Amino acid sequence: MDDLGAQLRHARVEAGVTLASIAARTCYSASHLSNVEAGRRTATPDIVLAYARALGEADVRRRDLLAAATIGPIAASDLIRNGFTAALAGHRDSADRWRDRVDQYGRDYMEIGADSLQTRLANDLVVMQQQLDSPTMWATAARALTTYGKTTRDPAEAIGWYDTARIAADRSDDLAVRVWVRGRAAIALAYEGAALPVAQRYADEALALSDRPSLGRLQALMAHAHVAAGRGDTTAAIAADQDAQRVFDQTASPDNEISDAAVPAWRMATFRSMLYARLGITRTGEQAQTDADRLRPATLTRFATHIELHRALMMTKAGDRAAGLAYARQAWTALPADRRSQTLGLVLREVEKAARQRR
Repeated sequence: MDDLGAQLRHARVEAGVTLASIAARTCYSASHLSNVEAGRRTATPDIVLAYARALGEADVRRRDLLAAATIGPIAASDLIRNGFTAALAGHRDSADRWRDRVDQYGRDYMEIGADSLQTRLANDLVVMQQQLDSPTMWATAARALTTYGKTTRDPAEAIGWYDTARIAADRSDDLAVRVWVRGRAAIALAYEGAALPVAQRYADEALALSDRPSLGRLQALMAHAHVAAGRGDTTAAIAADQDAQRVFDQTASPDNEISDAAVPAWRMATFRSMLYARLGITRTGEQAQTDADRLRPATLTRFATHIELHRALMMTKAGDRAAGLAYARQAWTALPADRRSQTLGLVLREVEKAARQRR
């Protein structure tokens, strides 16, 4: 039997909460959750989070929640060893050191492969979860968890991490972090064309928290634009893009800043390139692609491939489906396997889907 599933069942029964009420907080049925509790299905992070919200911190402690969510995707033995080594050594990095380390992960995300980054970040998360004793540490953990979600291979798994990050951000009481985590998660999902209702919810939450211009608000507005495009609402997509551009004018990151936490001009152009490729508006899309290629640092080869896939999507939208598909597959093949990401794979699939559609 899955010990975590048994623990969840025990906590639920003790609290007098039904499986139906837990199911209402997830995309899973009560029968699936019953299988989780019996150990026949895996207790994924989003399921653990749903139990945590329903039962309260007294039944599923916050540190157990983070630990359980962290151990799942990586070899548990290595994580446990690293966690115990740090605990037994009695060494605690300062909040500033943790913040600097997470800042470095944000920079590394832009340039190295997801698998390598995921393993390193998972090890640090196991140690970090033992030290969540201040609002600053919760804010740092929230940012790390958001980056971790971006290293996963499945949108459903990423959503579990983004939900964990939202909880951590709320525990920090840092408004800027709360908005950024939700905005970053929203644009990640919306850009990928994955889980649009969840992307919409994250974006709505970010915008409701604060109306001050910020990178979190900017990304939430761009998420709204991509959600609208995914639903075929061109007017709403363009309006949201215009709102986002106004915020970008006030909050843009320096052109030479390379970090997942930054939105310099080349990255904004990349968001817009995908948006207008989706909408099939060639002139605006081509201008965004030119801007992205002109401004992007040469080291960011993965993001160059994004633009190539956007060009392929525009070709298929314009009716040249065979050429668009061939262009996309050539761009994918040209990028080394260890530099690919879940996001690129989903964009490629969108091109393939567009190429199959009848006109």
